[in-house]
Parts: sequence; C-alpha cells; structure tokens
Amino acid sequence: MFGGWGNPDHDDSIRIIHRALEAGINFIDTADVYSRGESEEIVGKALAGGRRDDVVLATKVHGTMGDDPNEFGNSRRWIIREVENSMRRLGTDWIDLYQIHRPEADTDIEETLGALSDLVHAGKVRYIGSSTFPASQIVEAQWAARRRGLERFVCEQPPYSILVRGVEADVLPACRRHGMGVIPWSPLAGGWLTGRYRLDANLPQSRRAERIPGRYDMSIPGNQRKLEAADALAKLAEEAGITMIQMALAFVIRHPAVTAAIIGPRTMEHLESQLPAADVELPDEVLDRIDQIVAPGVNVNPADSGWQNPDLEPAARRR
Repeated sequence: MFGGWGNPDHDDSIRIIHRALEAGINFIDTADVYSRGESEEIVGKALAGGRRDDVVLATKVHGTMGDDPNEFGNSRRWIIREVENSMRRLGTDWIDLYQIHRPEADTDIEETLGALSDLVHAGKVRYIGSSTFPASQIVEAQWAARRRGLERFVCEQPPYSILVRGVEADVLPACRRHGMGVIPWSPLAGGWLTGRYRLDANLPQSRRAERIPGRYDMSIPGNQRKLEAADALAKLAEEAGITMIQMALAFVIRHPAVTAAIIGPRTMEHLESQLPAADVELPDEVLDRIDQIVAPGVNVNPADSGWQNPDLEPAARRR
C-alpha cells in the first residue's frame, strides 16, 4: 500500500516501515507491479543506511510494467531483465525471496524455473517462490524442479482470510506435503475484516474499491454475502473481547501450514492496530463459531480467489 496505489507520501511510508522494524517485523514483501515500481523504491529508501541486512526482503515479477506487450509475464527474457530493475529500485545487490506473482499458461514452468535457478546460482536471488498458484500448478512446479534438477519454489503466497478460505481445501495441504512455507496475502480480505463493514452502517470508501470495484459492488450477491458474514464476525469478535482485526489476523496465523501473514498498512494507525494480533491466541470455541459463519474451504465470493482459471473461460469451453 505504499505509493500511488495507497499512500503516496514517501516519508510517511518510510516511517511506517521503520516502526514495523522496531516492533520486530523482519520480513518485507513487495512487487514490481505495485504502483509500477514506486513501492519498491520506497522500500529501498526505508532500508538504506544499514537496515538491509536486518530483513528478509521479498519481491515479485509477472505483472505488466509498461505498454510493450513483452514487459510482462514469466518468460526467461522478462525475468532476467526485470530482476535487475527490481534490485535497482530496492537499492540492493540481492533479493532474499523472488516470487512469480501469478501463473502464466503461455510460458512453460521449466523455462521459468530455469531462469530463476540461474539467478540463484548468480547470487542475485537467495530463494524462489510462487504467488496465487492453484494446487495443481504448485505440485507441477515441484515435480519439474526435481525432474530437471532446478531450484524449487520454497514458499507460496496465496489469498487467505476468514472470508477467502478456498485454499484450505488443496493449496495449504499441498504446501505442507512439499515442505513449503506459506505467506498469505490479504488476511483482512481487502478491508472487509477491519470491523468497518457492518449491516447497519454506511459502507466505507476505499482506494481498493476504486481499483477493483468487483470485490466491493454490493449489487453482486457474493459481496452481499461477505457483508453479512463480516457483520456476524464483528459481533463474534466483540463477544470474544478482541478487535475484528486481531481476530482476522490471529485466525490466519493459527493454521498449521501458515508461516506468516502479510499485512498491508497504508497508515501508521493501520499498522498499530495490526501489531497486537501477533499475541492473540484464538480458543477452539471461537474457531468453531467462525466455521459456522464461513465454512472451511469456502470463498464467500468465488471472485476473490485472486486467480481466474483460464480453462473455465468461454473460449476454453468451445463457446
């Protein structure tokens, strides 16, 4: 949320990062596509002056970075070029974790893994990972790495929250079987689990809603169901004596497959409201109540999965 997509004030964003480091956070995740490189530049400024060695620094590649149709994707050509751009923006000679932001049907996974392996061998990248890959492609990448003697993905970054639980059915079990770390994105479901979305209140305005309106348009039945679930969850948090934010983050962290939850504060207030969640332990009775509101393995709005299966597009179904 640093840069044009969220907080355009670089100095304020840097202060937020420094406060997170002071609080004990030692992992920072960004991506080239976030605000077209601006987020990486802000992170680079925040880590200057000796802070770089104290963090595990992660970024991602895949998203469109220009008008040229070749400035995108998971090809060797683009990965080798874009990693240099990311390192320049981040002000670093190496990236601890370099992730493929989304799968791409037009590029063979062996080509992608081959390019990433070369970056590891060159010392530019320490580890590699995937983000928002379906379980079948997570397993395919593991087998391709073993078959070809390539570096393997050591972690997956899926969407996961109380409202988006689809990964519990297959992605999280697949990661556990293959010994992969899991660093979920959007544990607050894009703001839906902050306590601000209630049935008896006006819906809040947000920059996310402007950028991805389909996840917030209340004329969509899936979003109406999210509002109803969010309201019920807020009441549960009140009964448990914790904030909605604390309950949402603690829920994600509690899953045995999860390594760490990725938070995305836009303001210092956001950060301070999220830090206490690290010390919250949800009792089984609260977890059982959550399951009653949103069943395990279910995305309340299927469109929130973060990845649309191209095999379900009309053209793939001969229409």
